[in-house]
Amino acid sequence: MGAMVAGEITKEEEHEDEGGGGLGEKNIIRTKRNASDKMAVSKRNHYHLFSAFIIFFAFIVDNALCIRFPDRVPQPTRDPPGQQHLQTAVFALGSFWRSEAVFGCLPGVIRTTVGYAGGSKPNPEYRSLGDHAESVQVEYDPRLISFRELLDVFWSSHDSRQVYGQGPDVGNQYRSIIFVNGTEESRMAAVSKEQEQTRSRSSIVTTQILQLGTFYPAEPEHQKFELKQNTFLLQLIGNLPADELERSSLATKLNGYVAELCPPNIQSHIDAKINEIIKTGWPILREL
Repeated sequence: MGAMVAGEITKEEEHEDEGGGGLGEKNIIRTKRNASDKMAVSKRNHYHLFSAFIIFFAFIVDNALCIRFPDRVPQPTRDPPGQQHLQTAVFALGSFWRSEAVFGCLPGVIRTTVGYAGGSKPNPEYRSLGDHAESVQVEYDPRLISFRELLDVFWSSHDSRQVYGQGPDVGNQYRSIIFVNGTEESRMAAVSKEQEQTRSRSSIVTTQILQLGTFYPAEPEHQKFELKQNTFLLQLIGNLPADELERSSLATKLNGYVAELCPPNIQSHIDAKINEIIKTGWPILREL
């Protein structure tokens, strides 16, 4: 072999350089591929994040549109503190729709329920009363209102001289009855009846005084009947379910208010409360 000329590249070196060049190109290709893969992964991650955000946003909007105002959390049914001492009175004085409203607004009356009493038929119904009378059960706080005061309201709220009926409502189910529990209530009822008879000398007071047997609550559609005719007030107190409406002290008072049977000062107070809520735009009436 002849001597190598300076700067001459051997075939081996040229081969090595070519091999090195091939590796360099491969490294560049790999780098581009890695960058491309990373970009693809990044795009996929952004896509998933964006999709998750869209789903979450749609969920929030959907739920917001589905919320029915007011948003109430169901509470276990229980009597408020201090109501364990309540007493119960039952009266029959004509149609129980109006009778319930008569007592609902009285200070000290906590709850009212319409039903059937005074007969012998078990489990009476509105269309099948038997010998029962339409009646109202009044739960009251004796520290705020007495049985004697309830008797005064009873006498002043119907015509006790009318036989088997009140006004246009005629029939045995509309007769006048004071139901009593025990001898003391019997005595007070008898005294009040004598006083009523004295005031009504020209006619006989037909009111019966009976020991209370079983009081049968009426069907749900008859409870708080006057209030149910006013959809605005029903919405104002939160569209209560039927069982809550029946036991609600607030509904009891509003039932009398709608029938305009509250004492004048209470009627005016409720008027002012409702007007205040309408002006401020706060749509829930919680208490009076």
